[in-house]
Amino acid sequence: MEWISKSEIMIVGLGLMGGSYARALHHLGFHVSAIDLDAEAISYALENGIIDHGFTQPDPEALKSADAVIFALYPGVFLDWIRENQHHLKPGAMLTDVTGVKTCIVYDVQALLRPDVEFIAAHPMAGREVYGVRNSSERIFRDANFIVVPTDKNTQVAIDWCASLGKLLGFRRISVLSPEEHDEMIGFVSQLTHVIAVALMTCSENAHLVDYTGDSFRDLTRIARINETMWSELFLRNREPLLRQMDTFIAEMQTLRTLLADGDKAGLEEKMRLSTSRRALFDK
Repeated sequence: MEWISKSEIMIVGLGLMGGSYARALHHLGFHVSAIDLDAEAISYALENGIIDHGFTQPDPEALKSADAVIFALYPGVFLDWIRENQHHLKPGAMLTDVTGVKTCIVYDVQALLRPDVEFIAAHPMAGREVYGVRNSSERIFRDANFIVVPTDKNTQVAIDWCASLGKLLGFRRISVLSPEEHDEMIGFVSQLTHVIAVALMTCSENAHLVDYTGDSFRDLTRIARINETMWSELFLRNREPLLRQMDTFIAEMQTLRTLLADGDKAGLEEKMRLSTSRRALFDK
């Protein structure tokens, strides 16, 4: 991990994920600065020892000293930031992100960037149903998955650098996917699950569900408390993969409905056995 022990790290976007990165890296003894438009977020992070320095606007001198810059921004904001501020970046700086969609953002960022800095995309598969730096915690990375998302413009040095960052932060498994593979997979394991949770909470108008539910409904709808601004942007930017996953899910629901309507007990049991065997892989 020598690459980071000598690094000045800049976090751009000090929300839940940016704050969690900052906490983890700062607790490990690294010098961490942050930029966020929210002065209260910066003040909180400084007062609580989450960062060493903070800014509410891009600071040219701080950016010129940053060896690594981690972007925790919405996709559109990320692109605008690169357009407007990349001239401040230190030559040789390594950039990465936490953005939940890749195909629509990675290629554009790499096309915009100066040739003397490198952007290697990543997706920490961790989070909480609350937001902001006040709710950040490095504990969310423990036993979680981390995806490195390179393109043919990335060097092996950058790919290794990004993977080592994931290991340093405490992620359990590091995977490597192309932007297209990432978006198809994320459309299923993340975005579709949020669609289902939202649908469960919006398909019934019963205001007293909380009085009747058990753990199964609570578990299935845990992620239904959703940031509508962020998630609507992620859904729309990954529209085609998500639509394909939704169509696949709807078809499977129709299959289960047909088995139930036909009274096909054997067919239902077979689906349940398949479900149980696949879910068991998560418990290993």
